[in-house]
Amino acid sequence: MIIEKEDKLILVTNDDGLYAAGLRTLLEVMEEFGKVVLISTLESQSGMSQALTVKTPLRTKLLEENERHRIYACNGTPTDSIKLAINQLLERKPDFVVSGINHGANASVSVLYSGTMAAALEGCLYGITSVGFSLNSFSREIDFSVCRDFIRIIMNDLSAGPLPEGICLNVNIPAVKREEIRGMLVCRQSRGNWKEEFDKRKDPMGRTYYWLTGLYNNHEPDAEDTDEWALRNNYVSVVPVSIDMTAHGYIDTLRNRLNGSSR
Repeated sequence: MIIEKEDKLILVTNDDGLYAAGLRTLLEVMEEFGKVVLISTLESQSGMSQALTVKTPLRTKLLEENERHRIYACNGTPTDSIKLAINQLLERKPDFVVSGINHGANASVSVLYSGTMAAALEGCLYGITSVGFSLNSFSREIDFSVCRDFIRIIMNDLSAGPLPEGICLNVNIPAVKREEIRGMLVCRQSRGNWKEEFDKRKDPMGRTYYWLTGLYNNHEPDAEDTDEWALRNNYVSVVPVSIDMTAHGYIDTLRNRLNGSSR
């Protein structure tokens, strides 16, 4: 089933900035599926998660408009961009919110920090079928065309019906040649954490500053049902992400603990 292009309104954003190569690729693919409204910042907003701008005015500027798309610049975060577009810039509620294509994977716990996935989650909060796309490379020379086929597969699948309420998709694509990708795996988020390290440096004035670095620590490297395993083995990982962060499996245990301690 193919999306009826004339009927669909697609809201697109990212966290790498308006002139990121991944965003341009995503725009070109989304134009195959409907009218696109793109909104993004001029500067990178990576690592902003669900941050909102509350201390400075938000501004937008219409940069380009034709029969295929409208493009806006915004001075806010990815979440700001989605909120502004839905509440002020769009003529109606969009059919899809699509975010990316991010420079670098957003697998495992990176989803908690990602501005790309924050935008998808924000669309989800509005009851819109939403998806975030990321490519597992930070290289400036990386070719995003490897993502095109898989974006089309996902979008055509979503045309069969909306995602359940409160769920969006986190799609990560390995940075290898198209013929080396072994397929797509629907999987879960890998358990892991970032081991933060700070490089202590001196600026030209002799003042100390710190530059965040870090190393990802995968707690279950051999678990074949995880996004990290999928990427490492040249599969596209597709993880359904819920906006409900409740640890449902622990509710009864915690209730019993607290009930016991309150006696």
